[in-house]
Amino acid sequence: MPKTSKKHGQGVGVRKTRSLKLAEPSWQIQTAKARFSEVFRRARTEGPQLIRRQGKEGVVMISDERYEELVGKSHQPKSIVQFFRESPLVGVDLNLEREKDEGREIEL
Repeated sequence: MPKTSKKHGQGVGVRKTRSLKLAEPSWQIQTAKARFSEVFRRARTEGPQLIRRQGKEGVVMISDERYEELVGKSHQPKSIVQFFRESPLVGVDLNLEREKDEGREIEL
């Protein structure tokens, strides 16, 4: 479990994470609710803000600019043509010729 140091008042600490690889303030959910405007401002000016419930599960508040950096245009729908142009199968030689087989006899 990473160590958290108290900073900027009760319920706030600096936590090192492996996933974001940076120091991020950690807020208890009660404190984050009471000081939402401050959490919001810090997410915009200082970086990601980790909000935890009872020290366990959590969410991260990030600025919209950082969100766009992380997901980019990957969540925007593509046209079918664009999808096939960007496919990893572009250039693969596929045999798309249809067999001239007439099928089989069936009884009804």
